[in-house]
Amino acid sequence: MPEKSGMHLYEYAVVRYMPRVEREEFVNVGLVMMCKRRRWIRAGMKIDAAKIAALCPCADMDNAAAQLDAFRIVAEGKAPYTSGLEVHERFRWLTAVRSACVTTSRPHPGICQDLDGTFDRLFAELVE
Repeated sequence: MPEKSGMHLYEYAVVRYMPRVEREEFVNVGLVMMCKRRRWIRAGMKIDAAKIAALCPCADMDNAAAQLDAFRIVAEGKAPYTSGLEVHERFRWLTAVRSACVTTSRPHPGICQDLDGTFDRLFAELVE
């Protein structure tokens, strides 16, 4: 779909933390959003320790924070094994289906004029 003047086609996925993968219960802890044409990607994380503890009282919050920080570093292209990848390739790598404590929703498309403003709105609605 071609972008209208001033409009940006983007994709986003909600980052989820599953303290016990086998139970498939999760807490929304972040958002990753990408605009291929602009070569723009942004990821934000926010851990709600109380929500995670409600699912798994023995969850290691330091470990969760480290995993989410690694996710953000990959999105930003600062990890050695993904630094050479294009924005859309990093987004696809991060949103691939996997069985891990940090996972994402399926990607969702959208169109907007302000990528950062849209990211902030989605983050507030879906994570905070």
